Amino acid sequence: MKRHTLVAFAAATTLVGGLLTLAPPALADDSPAPSAESASTPIAWKSCGSSNYPTLECGSLQVPMDHSRPGGQKITIAVSRIPHTAAKSLGPLLVNPGGPGAPGRGLAGYVAKNLRPEVAAQFDVIGFDPRGAGASEPHLDCVPGFNNPVRPSTVPNDFGDEFANIKRVYTFAKACGEKYGDFLKYMNTPAQAADMDSIRAALGAKQISYFGYSYGTYLGSVYAKLFPSRVKRLVLDSIVDPSRDSVWYGGQLTQDVAFDANMKAFFAWVAKYDANYRLGTDPAQVEKAWYAMRASLEKTPAEGVVGASELEDAFAQGGYNDAFWAELAEGFSGYAVDHVTGPLRTAYEDLAAASPGNDNINSGYLATQCRDAAWPKDWATWHRDAVKTYAKAPFLTWNNVWFNAACAFWPTSSLKPVNVANDKLPKTLLFQATNDAATPYEGGVTMHRLLRDSALVVEQGGRNHGISLSGSTCLDNYLNEYLITGKTPKGNGHGPADAVCQKQPDPVPNAAGAKLKAEAPKVSKTDL
Repeated sequence: MKRHTLVAFAAATTLVGGLLTLAPPALADDSPAPSAESASTPIAWKSCGSSNYPTLECGSLQVPMDHSRPGGQKITIAVSRIPHTAAKSLGPLLVNPGGPGAPGRGLAGYVAKNLRPEVAAQFDVIGFDPRGAGASEPHLDCVPGFNNPVRPSTVPNDFGDEFANIKRVYTFAKACGEKYGDFLKYMNTPAQAADMDSIRAALGAKQISYFGYSYGTYLGSVYAKLFPSRVKRLVLDSIVDPSRDSVWYGGQLTQDVAFDANMKAFFAWVAKYDANYRLGTDPAQVEKAWYAMRASLEKTPAEGVVGASELEDAFAQGGYNDAFWAELAEGFSGYAVDHVTGPLRTAYEDLAAASPGNDNINSGYLATQCRDAAWPKDWATWHRDAVKTYAKAPFLTWNNVWFNAACAFWPTSSLKPVNVANDKLPKTLLFQATNDAATPYEGGVTMHRLLRDSALVVEQGGRNHGISLSGSTCLDNYLNEYLITGKTPKGNGHGPADAVCQKQPDPVPNAAGAKLKAEAPKVSKTDL
């Protein structure tokens, strides 16, 4: 979830009370639950290393499209590995960056490189591109170039504007159904969890350890629910609220409020450094200047590329991680004060520009979330909730609506979210920042309650998403200790938290660390 378009259309539309209801294309979609075991051939590994990760190996395996029919049609899952180097191995550590729909093979090298060497040495760190993503086949791309600039403005001035965006997302959903047919029935989190178990079997392991960020926390908790005896270690970082009213429609509304709060923190930071950015010393003044910039770009996109929607895409990255604040502030100041567009376009291209890879991520994201759980099918609900939320959180609300709205018209029925409550696991470790916008703090508290022997490590005051292996020695000490020993902290009188780490310092203008290091996986706006 966050946080990253008529003849045929007209025949499927009906105006109801001034708002639109559309009938999705018909597609049979009974999807049996995944089986508990799938036969698998061992993976043939070959070197695919780079200068950053010279020992990285790549391979693939065939898994059933429908795990309840293991002899039926097969799809391909692409995988990667950093092999263990210690004399004794603790087995596979599967890692996932989130999404849903984000490729994950590159994360294996990043995790192995950033764990303590003596910890990484004892694991085969396994990355994988989930079904439909990256190098896995089929490779979803419902409408190539769908998010290329310049998109219509997200915030509707009237129903005509809103209708134009509705047509775009309806067209996307219809194209997905026509292009991928029955495969969309099997794009869901339980099926991805069963794919993980096929990876386990192909590795010849009785158990796996798992380390997931963002949506990867939900995927990990679903795997643990379906296959509890096969879990050795379980680490969940920046946790999706697994409550049934939050997966997934309710979760986007909670995100909107949290992103707005993080943007207000950004405006206050820009005001603090007025000597650098010259946008005013009052956060409210800076915020007013940002919305004035947005209004200007809605009329005249910068260099024909950065319109209002693209501006939101770029600055949403600042809601995920304050490491991007300096570059965003430079683009903001350049446009609003110096009347130059180059820095703003650079910030957009660095952080949020549409690309073929993003087309794949966007398609996989929607295919998974639209299938996973129920979404409102009447546009009146979307409109009402958007108007109500926008009144208190204007920054991302409508952008998030259009990012998810294809689910109103998705050509499959929805499944019921998995109840991930679990009392059959070994000790598990959870990480959560108190001011995370993409996966707000309450999700971590809820998961802590649902996983019986879990320990929750909180970054107090932290606003970033994906907090371990990102520079905090305090957080990383808990992670490394748990992976190597299975030990977790337990209760220090901090409410629901079992341990508390203080947030990392705020960025400073032009600091050497203003951007995430190049090899780190950037947080996609599609991350939940």
